[in-house]
Amino acid sequence: MTGVLVELARTFATLSLVSIGGINALLPEIHRQVVDVHGWMTDQAFASAFAIANASPGPNIIFVSLIGWQVAGLPGLLVSTLAILIPSSTLAYFAGRALTRWSHHPAVAVLRDALIPVALGLMLASGVSMMRTVDRDVVTVLISLATAAFVYTTRRNPLWALAAGALVNVAALHLF
Repeated sequence: MTGVLVELARTFATLSLVSIGGINALLPEIHRQVVDVHGWMTDQAFASAFAIANASPGPNIIFVSLIGWQVAGLPGLLVSTLAILIPSSTLAYFAGRALTRWSHHPAVAVLRDALIPVALGLMLASGVSMMRTVDRDVVTVLISLATAAFVYTTRRNPLWALAAGALVNVAALHLF
């Protein structure tokens, strides 16, 4: 059990340091590590944990806690949660202090502007990764693409797209 806890800590502490854009931006790499590299979960279990975490109130970080719980129970939950939180929080603290100190420097503005497309690209990759994980037929792929288009082109609440997608999927299940 200790070996698994060490691997959970190493995996999530490393990922924590590149979590620009939040935990959802890391989704493709978390999936690769948890499913492909370590074999801790199946694609379906991964998608289910992601869905449960996003349906739950609170921060998205619950997702990593659920993975730790699934892999090694309560010790895994604690190790995974601390490993994903502590490195990035420490880095953010010191980076925030440095940015405040040198906020007038032109390089700081360039850095801020450069991180925006990086975060957006990571979030886009997360969406594609989840589509590849859970979309198994033409209907679900079309629902995902339509939902993405809806969110991108309108300012309406994304829950409308999710509700419509759920209804279309239920109807498609009964028709086919």
